[in-house]
Amino acid sequence: MADPRRHHIVIVGGGTAGWMTAAALARFASRTHRVTLVESDAIGTVGVGEATIPQIRLFNAALGIEEDEFVRETQGSFKLGIEFADWLRPGHRYMHAFGTIGRAAGIVPFHQLWLRGRALGVADELRHYSLNEAAALAGKFDRVARAPGSVLPEIPYAYHFDAGLYARFLRRFAEARGVERVEGRIVHVRRDGEGGDIASVELEGGASVAGELFIDCSGFRGLLIGETLGAGFEDWSHWLPCDRAMAVPSERQSAPEPFTRSTARAAGWQWRIPLQHRTGNGYVYSSRHISDDEAASALLAYVEGEALADPRPLRFKAGKRRRMWVRNCVALGLSAGFMEPLESTSIHLVQSAISRLLDLLPAGRVAEAEIAEFNRKSDFEWARIRDFIILHYRGTEREEPLWHACREMALPEELQHRIDLFRAAGRIARDHDELFAEVAWLQVMIGQGMLPEGWHPLADGFPADDLQGFLADMRRLVDHEAARMPAHGDFIERHCAAL
Repeated sequence: MADPRRHHIVIVGGGTAGWMTAAALARFASRTHRVTLVESDAIGTVGVGEATIPQIRLFNAALGIEEDEFVRETQGSFKLGIEFADWLRPGHRYMHAFGTIGRAAGIVPFHQLWLRGRALGVADELRHYSLNEAAALAGKFDRVARAPGSVLPEIPYAYHFDAGLYARFLRRFAEARGVERVEGRIVHVRRDGEGGDIASVELEGGASVAGELFIDCSGFRGLLIGETLGAGFEDWSHWLPCDRAMAVPSERQSAPEPFTRSTARAAGWQWRIPLQHRTGNGYVYSSRHISDDEAASALLAYVEGEALADPRPLRFKAGKRRRMWVRNCVALGLSAGFMEPLESTSIHLVQSAISRLLDLLPAGRVAEAEIAEFNRKSDFEWARIRDFIILHYRGTEREEPLWHACREMALPEELQHRIDLFRAAGRIARDHDELFAEVAWLQVMIGQGMLPEGWHPLADGFPADDLQGFLADMRRLVDHEAARMPAHGDFIERHCAAL
């Protein structure tokens, strides 16, 4: 029998978002809250394979998940960054690698020294000072912890994994800790006649699931937050024009590379996510610049190895709910909004929303101040990630109609300020605890051809010969450390190969 003293949370929808939420609540709130997840096997999920960012390791660790078991169960591989091919121009490549680049000298950031060294002709390309990028391009990986005082940092990393297998893994975790799963298709949402809160969801066959707090993980449909509560939608398609995708798995051709690859195409971009048992591929594109049939054909032409299925179409609109928490309902995942997966933020946006939910978890009736705080922090995070993604479309020399339009479009005011600030003297603005740190903005702005006109004056305090030696030593250290690592495929085989 259910414990009446525990508040009841109902999660509508499974998939990655639903089961991540259920697992977190089971881990941290099981003593005070009862959790039920409602999903239907007849309704598919969008997940086609996921690339992540290093924060996912914090989520798994907080749940107490052992890393090798997780990678093995999800057919996963490791990820050191994202390579961007042909974005600035065809034939050009750069990487947004995780981790630091070089080493600061006192209060002078490394990239300021690099900018001066570049002007003097004594600096190599920026990528040569990133340990993560050197290892990624060499196909190497290791879990490296640095001793205190080392001039090189730890290696931050993330994962590639099969999203369906991850959801299944978390389902086992959550159900083992008391989460109840209810199978069924929702046919009606009943609201409280007095206050307007959601009271229950009614299923085919007459069953009903009542609760006090509802989590909408129903995908693009937004059954609770959108159709029932009318939260509204903030459309960002004028900045992010891609509105469709084709996804297809293909046979693995070689050992998985330890990075995600994004390749710019005439009407959008293609992703490549290497797993142990297959490779995930997709074409994110603008339907105004290419037809669905043409996009499917182009994707199959670009895929390495034999396709394992027909291309699967997805339709979306870039943007977010105007309010992600309304009354007693919180939207997570695709029901909260859609940000194209260019920087692998889909899972992170679920993870950070779960963290905010746990921080503001109500003890009974939801207070308006709690709702407002959740929405305020969500709006800030989504807008900052949006601007970072727009940045990739802005800095380009490609001449196809899509890319030309992106180069000419008016930018959000905050993003334009950041670009102007960087172009002046390489200064990078970052507010509060926004997701992407200065080093991420640096790599993308340099990679997209946005070179500053100058550098910080304190960088001139280093004699030219000393600066040349400092940069040369930094590159030697990076190359030496990368060469010592095992091959990525060998590391997986030794520690976490799937059965």
